[in-house]
Amino acid sequence: MTKDEAEDLLYERRDDIGVITFNRPASRNALTFAMYDKLAEICRDVTGTHAAGERSVGALVVTGAGGRAFAAGTDISSFRGIREAGDALAYETRINEVLDAVECCPVPTIAAIAGACTGGGAAIAAACDLRIATRDLKFGFPIARTLGNCLSTASLARLVALIGSGRTREILLTARLIGTEEAQAIGLISESVDDFAAVQTRAVELAHTLAGHAPLTIQATKEALRRLRLRAADADDHDLITLCYMSEDFREGQAAFLEKRPPVWKGR
Repeated sequence: MTKDEAEDLLYERRDDIGVITFNRPASRNALTFAMYDKLAEICRDVTGTHAAGERSVGALVVTGAGGRAFAAGTDISSFRGIREAGDALAYETRINEVLDAVECCPVPTIAAIAGACTGGGAAIAAACDLRIATRDLKFGFPIARTLGNCLSTASLARLVALIGSGRTREILLTARLIGTEEAQAIGLISESVDDFAAVQTRAVELAHTLAGHAPLTIQATKEALRRLRLRAADADDHDLITLCYMSEDFREGQAAFLEKRPPVWKGR
């Protein structure tokens, strides 16, 4: 990892909690592979203990720098290497492994969201245990009108467990974004606050509270809920991933995104 890549995701320990910050505010914290990998590494590392037997941290806060976005999805440059079906499947496998690391983290994870939370950023937030947001939240997966790719069944299963099958279907097919009031009404977020500073403060406060709770109770509860969710995530999706990522439409979606114009879909 280069110095610049290391600075794209920051990790800070504050007493008994850890704070992860996506740090590419000029790009609305668009996620690179290095950022995804570092996030997964941190979530896996907190399973360990120090030599004295103390927990590494008791809770994690995940947030984005700048106040305009939590994370606006995968950086478009990360898709340039997808040329064959194997590339597409490898990409989705890699993302699923990252999201699994977030979900399997044995300590509570809190997504502190300001502004846009879309694509890969929304998938990360959905994999966290709790989500709090500012009043300008825009959450969703607008890929049906932007890139023309698809979500894995594992990501769909997390969304269904979180907001229900009907609403998951509706937001993906319409490609609309959920605002703060609706997000709180449907249980997507547990709290809303006024601004970026407030969401940071509240997330840290909540993390300290959770870090003081019985760690084995939290670990067992998280794992039991994950096992319940896995019952809906076993379907084979390789044909569907290949269908989207190998299409002319996916290449058109990338080109249109970079050229800042609406894509022209062909259905092939």
